[in-house]
Amino acid sequence: MDSWKSRWGVGQWAAYFENQALPVMRRSKLLMTQLESREGEMLAPRDLSDIVLQDPLLCLCLLREAERRKSHRLDHETTTALGAIMQLGVDEFRTLLHSSPEVDENNQGLLEVEMHACFAAQIASVWAGGRMDLNPEEVAVAALLASTGDLLLWVYADEIPLKARDELLSGRAQRSAQAQTQSCGFTFKQLTQQCAEHWKLPALLLQLLRGSESLRAQLTRTCSNAARHVLEESETSTLALAVDLVDASKLVPNVSLEWLADGLVMLPEERRAGLLEAAHNQLAAPP
Repeated sequence: MDSWKSRWGVGQWAAYFENQALPVMRRSKLLMTQLESREGEMLAPRDLSDIVLQDPLLCLCLLREAERRKSHRLDHETTTALGAIMQLGVDEFRTLLHSSPEVDENNQGLLEVEMHACFAAQIASVWAGGRMDLNPEEVAVAALLASTGDLLLWVYADEIPLKARDELLSGRAQRSAQAQTQSCGFTFKQLTQQCAEHWKLPALLLQLLRGSESLRAQLTRTCSNAARHVLEESETSTLALAVDLVDASKLVPNVSLEWLADGLVMLPEERRAGLLEAAHNQLAAPP
């Protein structure tokens, strides 16, 4: 990273990212090639949206491109991957994906953030469906893009998240937000919000970033927390995950804790029993 960029504020970074060609995961191109070989020209937009929901940078690229090309006659926002594909057209989407650069798969920090985002989106899709949400994919997209700032910095300026990680591990900062501010003068959440506003990303994502207490924003936040606590794999993270399950049970009525745990597809089986016991104990505890 050029030394003068280290003095940039959050607005300058957001403006810089606006003009960058966003990379996509290599697996997205492989999945697309396999789909093309199997289906030929009969590609279904729903199959394409399934690829997008496994790649946060591709989703960001797609929504950004759809917003750029949106007709002035369209007064509604594009809130889902499927909607963006329908707006852009299948052929345009194929061109966008195949022409995009690929993520550096040696960038471990980026891969960790990407895995968390995809897992959060998977949980959101299941749990939002369980509460009969009118459009579960909107919740999944908000969860997928909630770490946009982190992803972009790992791609274009990995010195910043590496420095933030060092601040945290060294004990010079006690929390991630503090470590980020000490590293670059802003939090990665603030950068995500700036990018979301610049690129007119879905309103639910902005509600989430602004701390909205709407049920959908709360659910998205809970899904993101749950994904992080599953991936951390520690005793304290299991207790935190039990809190997430209890929180989710209040947002997704008429389902069991066991059903909610089934939505945690990356949860190791050996953690499941302890997690459910801790969650049931919390529910039974007096307020």
